[in-house]
Amino acid sequence: MAYSTISNTWPPSVRYLATICRILSLCVEWNWIAKLPKITQFEEPDVRVRWKPRPVITTLIQAIAMDWLKEVALFAVATGMRADEILSLTWSQVDTARSHAWVTHGRAKSKRARAVPLNADALAVLERRRGIHGSMIFTRAARSGRAVAKISQVDARMFERACRAIGIEDFHFHDLRHTWASGHVQAGTPLMVLKELGGWERIEMVQKYAHLAPTHLAAHTETVTFWSQQTLEKKQPPLLAAVGA
Repeated sequence: MAYSTISNTWPPSVRYLATICRILSLCVEWNWIAKLPKITQFEEPDVRVRWKPRPVITTLIQAIAMDWLKEVALFAVATGMRADEILSLTWSQVDTARSHAWVTHGRAKSKRARAVPLNADALAVLERRRGIHGSMIFTRAARSGRAVAKISQVDARMFERACRAIGIEDFHFHDLRHTWASGHVQAGTPLMVLKELGGWERIEMVQKYAHLAPTHLAAHTETVTFWSQQTLEKKQPPLLAAVGA
């Protein structure tokens, strides 16, 4: 049986390739095929995590010219919701008395509905939006200046313009979600809790933020020591000597 070179128009996952190579190696070992086919190896792309500290985000939001985009950006960094989840949010999906919003399964990337706790920043945004539209929370004024229109997507050019105005490069609207997640991890939110808050499907999806919170390991660093523990034991008198005294 002959096989040609395996190639793709996009780089597959390294893990999938490793599995395929192992299967083919076994096929050669079992004499099912004459030799291994040539497989192009690809490197898995680096996970992009782009976030900014609170003062920078505050300055960025203030630099956004459009009021509706400013409110959407603030709501994004306050809740960690994705742009589509925010723009499709209706008043029937929020309960300000209980400080919660709900993302429907149809809008969630994971196709799982979830509750989103609302902090003071998010509630303040909702209060300012109240009364503008009967059903939609985030809308913008139509060209006539009288009616309001549904927002289909974030104005990426306006967001980029605000970034340039304050000297930020390579920062996109979705990075507000990364900023929200990074802030949670640095404040001590466990990764499993963050997974549920952000609506990620697998824990591996939030592992990319784990390095931002090394403090959760600090309590265990003194469990195993060598030099300092030995020095401390030498300074303490033997138990028998202490009893005899």
